[in-house]
Amino acid sequence: MSDKRVRFLASPYIIWSAGFIIIPLCLVIYYAFTDASGAFSFDNVADIISYVNIKALMLSMAFSFGATLICLIIAYPLALILSTVVSSNSSILSLLFILPMWMNSLLRTYAWQNILERKGVINGILSALSLPPLYIINKPPAILLGMVYDFLPFMILPVYNSVSRIDKDLINAAKDLGAGYREIFLRVVWPLSLPGVISGITMVFVPSLTTFVISDILGGGKILLIGNVIEQLFTQDSDWNAGAGLSVVLMVFIVISMLITSKYDREDIR
Repeated sequence: MSDKRVRFLASPYIIWSAGFIIIPLCLVIYYAFTDASGAFSFDNVADIISYVNIKALMLSMAFSFGATLICLIIAYPLALILSTVVSSNSSILSLLFILPMWMNSLLRTYAWQNILERKGVINGILSALSLPPLYIINKPPAILLGMVYDFLPFMILPVYNSVSRIDKDLINAAKDLGAGYREIFLRVVWPLSLPGVISGITMVFVPSLTTFVISDILGGGKILLIGNVIEQLFTQDSDWNAGAGLSVVLMVFIVISMLITSKYDREDIR
């Protein structure tokens, strides 16, 4: 295929990228390094060191690490189980975990609000069983639960794809050489599945770090994450410069995390 034909076929993607990625990103960077009068300024970016913003950023990172770890703990054994199921059945089971992604994230979060609220489904069941009520709505556990539920499929899919591609002959060869289940997992399964794990970690950590809808609904607006702070600066305060400045700082954290994970991914491929 000639270079001209390749460029022609790629032109719709280039136009789409320019309109929805490059231009908005340039606007964010422009607002981040200018003040209300349009003069160059570092104040918007430096505002991240204020107490409110640094606290929100640290909380966001804590929730992101927690959600990513829980998703990995749940997704990895599930991926191992799905990889041992007959291919036709595993496809059906995988579809069951993908189905929630077809529903709007906002609707799913509101559903959890109704489930967790004081007179919600869970407390209704506990009351019927004469058990004490569970009050976690508008608290950190509710936000963490919402993150895990929303982003778990993003961990399951890459880990399952990685585990299912492991050649079963390698595992059988390890068994023939006298390796136990622990040695097989640590020396065969885990290293070969690590690219999928790293991909899943990236796909869960990044949206967890930037989310604001989950903390706003399940946290009742009482727990401010960095995404909530940025959203309020844009929508409530109409301070695009300050919001863009914090967005740039958040992008730096995201890029650093992606570079770290991609580094380990390349090392594992070697």
